[in-house]
Amino acid sequence: MPAMFRNIAQRLGMMAHSFPGGVHPDQHKLTGASPIEVCELAPVHILPMKQHIGAPCSPLVTVGDKVLRGQKIAKSEGYVSVPVHAPTSGTVVKIEEHPIAHPSGMGMASIFIETDGDDAVDQTLEPITDWQNTDPAVLRERARMCGLAGLGGAVFPTFIKLVRDKRFPIETVILNGVECEPYLTSDHRLMAEYADEILTGLHMIRHMVGASSSLIAIEDNKPEAIAAMREALANAGDLDNVRVVVLPTRYPQGGEKQLIYSLTGLEIPAGKLPMHIGIVCQNVATTKALHDAILLGKPLSERVVTLSGDALPDPANLLVRIGTPVRRLFARQGLDDFIGLQIVHGGPMMGERLKGPDIPVVKSTNGLLALGSDAMSAAHTVEQPCIRCGHCSEACPVSLVPNLLADQCRSDQFEKAEDYQLFDCIECGCCSYVCPSNIPLVHYFRYGKGQIALGRREQAFAEASRTRSESRDARIEREKAEKAARRSRVRKTHPPKADANQSSPPAKAADATANSGATADSTPEEKQ
Repeated sequence: MPAMFRNIAQRLGMMAHSFPGGVHPDQHKLTGASPIEVCELAPVHILPMKQHIGAPCSPLVTVGDKVLRGQKIAKSEGYVSVPVHAPTSGTVVKIEEHPIAHPSGMGMASIFIETDGDDAVDQTLEPITDWQNTDPAVLRERARMCGLAGLGGAVFPTFIKLVRDKRFPIETVILNGVECEPYLTSDHRLMAEYADEILTGLHMIRHMVGASSSLIAIEDNKPEAIAAMREALANAGDLDNVRVVVLPTRYPQGGEKQLIYSLTGLEIPAGKLPMHIGIVCQNVATTKALHDAILLGKPLSERVVTLSGDALPDPANLLVRIGTPVRRLFARQGLDDFIGLQIVHGGPMMGERLKGPDIPVVKSTNGLLALGSDAMSAAHTVEQPCIRCGHCSEACPVSLVPNLLADQCRSDQFEKAEDYQLFDCIECGCCSYVCPSNIPLVHYFRYGKGQIALGRREQAFAEASRTRSESRDARIEREKAEKAARRSRVRKTHPPKADANQSSPPAKAADATANSGATADSTPEEKQ
């Protein structure tokens, strides 16, 4: 439905809540009916030291160390960070830089674990079976210790979202099972096959944040998942005020702000978080991982990944150990030759185009797509001048003016771009999708954000340098003043002594005067 008619229908009460903009790309849910398969262990697993938003981790192991599955091998540095755990038992064979899932092909320090085949498990963390009577702070710390981060793609450390803040009491927990990106079905299959575990995880979240109600959001193109969650909810006798809400399929309905508005009609102010309006929004895969961490004592060492795309012979949903090489997964599904293909990490709308398959699966890997030249050429053709049609503004889910924003970013007018609310952009790609001139609008937005962030870092560094210089000058002046004050006190309490060489006794002074007079009255002959 066009944005104009949708807004009119909402005002007339024909639609309860509907976020502005959005698009309807072809869904291509090729693996929606494919059950989750357990992927075999790889000979070597590669674990990057940063798999989440925030500070990277630092290794706790060295080359030659033996590790167990679930053992912490890298510790978090800073508050916004979570540790990394071994996906299987084996030996650390090297620690060096390796390419990660990034369009530039950049590398990051990574731990290489050679699998021993035993898959022996570290038993350090015991299950918390009586979690209903456990302090929420203890459960939150368990989420941190187990390395949980948002598995919907944002990979924000989960324990931070589970803080119980008295200033912002949480009333509602929203489970995000929308999965609006084309091709991706990992969350769909999790809800269809692990509905009971997800509901238990929801109960845990409510206990931790003190919420009294819950909403489980699922788009209407997932009937199997809807039925499974409703059946599990009907069988659960200890959950009150929980509803499964079926939403019409529209991208990017899975965005946090868009989903909250669709369900509640509440808008999150710019610069604020859902907690500021009494809501916590959690992905269903993250909720399942929370269940495993608390009730089973399992750190995050595996996740469900959708392998799909028009160039993949056998699309599937796989339960994959983190650190598994992507090339090995594609080979398992019948793809060995990547000439002329494009590999996408994530979904086709917000995912990252990779330079090749030689990267490992990480916590943010919810999908891996192999797309042929036809599919990619349709999405990446030559950029043409903007014709000011306004389609991008209609499609924008946060009501921005993308073409004007792109103009400011392209001409390095970053202050004006900020005035146009550049940082409200969620980089969903709707504007680029509908642009008839094939302008890569999101690329310009990312460039602008990066340049602004760089300028802020440089400004912060300069400010810190200036502060250090001023502090040093003030310290030097203070030390000089203290030394001068000490010298002044010493002079007052200890006057200088007389010098014996410069002052003579009175008798000697008189003799010296007499001798001087006699010498003056003497004749030259007497002197001789």
